[in-house]
Amino acid sequence: MKIGILGAGGIAHTMARTVSKMNDAEIAAVGSRSEEKAKRFAEEFSIPKAYGSYEQLAADSELDLIYIATPHSRHYEDCMLCLKNGRNVLCEKAFTANARQARKVLEYAQDRGIFITEAIWTRYMPMRYALDKIIAEGTIGKITSLTADLGYSLAHVERLQKPELAGGALLDLGVYAINFALMAFGGNIEKVTSGCVKNEYGVDAHNFIAFDYTDGRTALLHSNMEANLDRRGIIYGDKGRIEFENINNCEGIKVILNGGEVRCYQTPPQISGYEYEVRAAMAAIAEGKTECEEMPHSETIRVMEIMDSLRREWGIKYPFE
Repeated sequence: MKIGILGAGGIAHTMARTVSKMNDAEIAAVGSRSEEKAKRFAEEFSIPKAYGSYEQLAADSELDLIYIATPHSRHYEDCMLCLKNGRNVLCEKAFTANARQARKVLEYAQDRGIFITEAIWTRYMPMRYALDKIIAEGTIGKITSLTADLGYSLAHVERLQKPELAGGALLDLGVYAINFALMAFGGNIEKVTSGCVKNEYGVDAHNFIAFDYTDGRTALLHSNMEANLDRRGIIYGDKGRIEFENINNCEGIKVILNGGEVRCYQTPPQISGYEYEVRAAMAAIAEGKTECEEMPHSETIRVMEIMDSLRREWGIKYPFE
């Protein structure tokens, strides 16, 4: 499969390094708003085509899939550009800046039979299914609650600081905690309680989110772009707990039972973890599907709606909304 990368920043580099080690895909083109930057990127990864605009990349009919690696604030515009050129799309999380944009993108793609999916890698990784199996087996008994947190010291990253770039901890880090809760407990949320502390530009620097589920379970989530957190997801039951090490890229799962027994589940070897979302997209395209079952469009909308409601509660609105 021939893949194009739209954007030439850090996350695009990770994707290029990943695909370069896959034997069933190749990066065939890269597009940047700077021709010089595109050429440097192409030279680094031996990519045959380097475009000095996103429009040129999107118009390349030889590309089977375009991976969008631009800031959240550009995702709607860049997705629509690719879709209007008939290109299949793998778009980085957060999928768009808000649910309204997400619905427009997904409806446009669906109406035209074009594939698009959100590249939130945790939805595609094998350890997600290992967790599903552990929960389904009832290993820790009746489950009552979970906690999940994700945080890094990212004060130096400009795109996270500014509202015009759809910055803040929520869309970049909180999205993982929300997805962890939805994967473990589903989406039947009865009540959401939350709060945040804003940075000098008015976006959330760190936040807390509590989900009360209709079945009585609770999820307490925390994301922070000013401090390194332990990144763990812990699920509690009456017979023990499940410790999911690093909700961003699982480093292993421990099941600790009340009697002291510990069961360990190892993460399988991987290139970077990005390969799973690429292979899922490739498989869906080969089967003529317009979405991935690992992250269906309905779940993308659900997550965006949750994040919209949180920002409304916090009084955070991006200038372009």
